[in-house]
Amino acid sequence: MSKQKPFSISERIKSFQYAFAGLKTLFLDEHNARIHLVSALIAITLGFVLKISLNEWIALVVVMALVFICELINTSLEAMADFASPEKHPQIKKVKDLAAASVLISAVSALIVGIILFGPKIIALCSNN
Repeated sequence: MSKQKPFSISERIKSFQYAFAGLKTLFLDEHNARIHLVSALIAITLGFVLKISLNEWIALVVVMALVFICELINTSLEAMADFASPEKHPQIKKVKDLAAASVLISAVSALIVGIILFGPKIIALCSNN
């Protein structure tokens, strides 16, 4: 068993640097992550324009975070799988497909939440004009 290192502010700061490097990698290397980012920015803009409630903001932030978390895990698993087995392998394909499915489910869930939150407000706004 390894001895635990004492707490270090500089090590904690480094851990944030690693996390931000991961985000940078995600958005520079992954096309779908950029699509999710644009979608999130549109949703945030709509939230301000349509003056959504605190609970609606919470729902929006949770589903947006879920999409990015799934995308990060998917990307991580794909990178690790490609490193572990550069040649095609049915088990690696299964892992990649399952991870990709998590992104799909989270993105569809976010879309549904967006429709539930923004749909009625947009319809009301259009019918008032």
